[in-house]
Amino acid sequence: MSQSIIGAELPRIEGPDKLTGRARYAADFHPEGMTYAYGVYSTISSGTIVSIDTAQAMKCPGVIEIFHHDNFPKLHRSPGKFPEENVVDEKRIPFEDNTVHYAGQFVALVVADTFEHARAAAYKVKVDYDARAAAANLAQGIEANGSTHANDSERGDPEGAFESAAHRIDAVYTTPVETHNPMETHATVAQWVSGRLIVHESTQGVIFTRNTLSKVFDLDPSQLEVHADFIGSGFGGKLWVWPHCVATCAAARELGRPVQFVLPRAQMFTTVGHRPETRQHVRLAADDDGKLQSIRHETVNSSSPVGTVVEACGGSTEGLYDCANLRISHATAVTNRGTPTAMRAPGAGVGLFALESAMDELAQELGMDPLELRRKNFTAHDQGADLPYSSNHLLEAYDRASEAFGWDKRTPEVGSMRDGDKMVGWGMAACNWDAMRMPCDARVALRSDGTASIHCASQDIGTGTYTILAQIASHELGLPVDRIKVEIGDSTFPHGPLSGGSWATATLLPAVAGAARAAIAKLKEYAADPGGPLVGTKPKDLVYENGTVKNGDGKSVSIVDVLEAQGLVSAMGEAHTEGAPDSGYSFGAFGVHFVEVTWEPDIAHLAVTRVVSAIDAGQIINAKAARNQVEGAIVMGLGSALFETTEYDERNARPVNNNYAEYLVPVNADMPDIDVILLDHPDYELNEFGAKGIGEIGLTGMQAAVANAIHHATGKRVRDLPIMLDKLMDEEY
Repeated sequence: MSQSIIGAELPRIEGPDKLTGRARYAADFHPEGMTYAYGVYSTISSGTIVSIDTAQAMKCPGVIEIFHHDNFPKLHRSPGKFPEENVVDEKRIPFEDNTVHYAGQFVALVVADTFEHARAAAYKVKVDYDARAAAANLAQGIEANGSTHANDSERGDPEGAFESAAHRIDAVYTTPVETHNPMETHATVAQWVSGRLIVHESTQGVIFTRNTLSKVFDLDPSQLEVHADFIGSGFGGKLWVWPHCVATCAAARELGRPVQFVLPRAQMFTTVGHRPETRQHVRLAADDDGKLQSIRHETVNSSSPVGTVVEACGGSTEGLYDCANLRISHATAVTNRGTPTAMRAPGAGVGLFALESAMDELAQELGMDPLELRRKNFTAHDQGADLPYSSNHLLEAYDRASEAFGWDKRTPEVGSMRDGDKMVGWGMAACNWDAMRMPCDARVALRSDGTASIHCASQDIGTGTYTILAQIASHELGLPVDRIKVEIGDSTFPHGPLSGGSWATATLLPAVAGAARAAIAKLKEYAADPGGPLVGTKPKDLVYENGTVKNGDGKSVSIVDVLEAQGLVSAMGEAHTEGAPDSGYSFGAFGVHFVEVTWEPDIAHLAVTRVVSAIDAGQIINAKAARNQVEGAIVMGLGSALFETTEYDERNARPVNNNYAEYLVPVNADMPDIDVILLDHPDYELNEFGAKGIGEIGLTGMQAAVANAIHHATGKRVRDLPIMLDKLMDEEY
């Protein structure tokens, strides 16, 4: 098989299943005797439950049971440790006590014979509360509870260098709560069979879900199965176990019947995480030549009474630019909201909005082209880790994207570029993301019908994992992709990673390739064994190529020939690979976005009309899937820049736009022309295929590129996301 399978623009191999409805998501599983659960959610944001009256609800048709803090089994908390793979953001067990920490918290769970009966009865559960004052936003949280230091990083003398520098920027940037809103909401189907817990879950990590539930229910992990055949995306919101999953599993055990739970859209905004609100204080200093002298990036983010999550906004700042004097710090403040969690490109997704906006402001202060400022401060050395980057082609990304965009035609003066009555703005921002790799196991079998199978517990959240695994197996085995069956998303399969952090590709490929080679070695052994078609030849002297085994005399036999001769069903190989090597390098992905906006002040119409992005994410395994990932991330970045904000009533901390009608996201009419340039430079220090993750980096820096373009067009420097029209018409900006 030629090398062309690597990088080929193959369509998704699971596409026909999704298009025809054969693909089964968590809520599509209906075990015999299944019941349906529907939640009752708190209408206050802080306080206690005084009483729960279930009398009327229990009389409703089809109701089987109603669970709440006075009627729920004793369970255990998960340790919430990443090395143990049992992370939870909300450590509290559902119905653990009568305390309410946020609006939308589970206070009861109705189980009935149909979904409609469960929902109707849930509306009849009466809950009385003793409400307390709630912190509705970050400012209120800081005022009421103060802030708690989380971590910091420092090198050199950032304060002294700032004070003595010729040019300084000192600005505060804020970002709101953003809510994960994949088309598929969270869903759980749980059943207990002979003491075993079997769960179909919309999850980005079947192993983490299995391990977490094993702690909660005091089971050995071998007593659990977690399945996630297909996931309707997650964006980080489905990495960990949330209260609905625990409650559903407990209800199924108590009732002795399978239970299905599907989270309503409104509760996507309350009980399964979000990107937290941030306040970021950025101070930059440079000399007359534009060389950075000091960087300080200090962040405080909103968190929760039932779990502390740090939005590491300064993480990307540490190693993006050459600067000897730097300070990064993070802190959290408790608000009465559900616990935040990772959302696509956590930390960097909003952290680079602040840093790259400040870089644009510094360029203006210097009278320097924003791209030139970034070139001057390029570094091939990760100063945060004090290691050289294994691969960093950011300068090439600058060159190729700026040329494709036509950046050299930009005039720097605010409002100087026009298209008829439209004011035109051009902005840009650099972006980066860590390149990571985790331990992984995989199994590959060459089968007696001439096909091959791959098994790994990792899952495909809609990013193309099924396809790239088939491509790598095709590359190693020399079989066409349509002769390779990929089976993933099952915790009983060999250990696989979370689908998050952009590490799945770099993690899975070496393990699958190693397992494929082990399967080939086993096939050679069978061919040379007594009864085999090449008996008398040592396995090490046999050559495997494109589904056949040859000896030195030129005799060639197929996979089918070997296995049929031995009466075997398969030649199976397994492999274990470790995480990122300790090779003396820092691993990262890099890129740049160029954005064009138009502004029509007479009719208050703002549009992003063009985006050109160049991404350096190692070897591209599937160009179509990779480009799709970057394009999707760009669109998500546009949503963050211009539309997305979860709004809370300042009086009671309740979300007020918890639906798709009022939580705005980009739609087709908002789409600009998007040109994605993939540099395709393998990084063989990270793995043998040179592949890095690509799902997150397209989002990072995007908000700043948009904000910088808007400033160029309008003169409005908006430091508070999202950039809605009122801010462009407000004299304060």
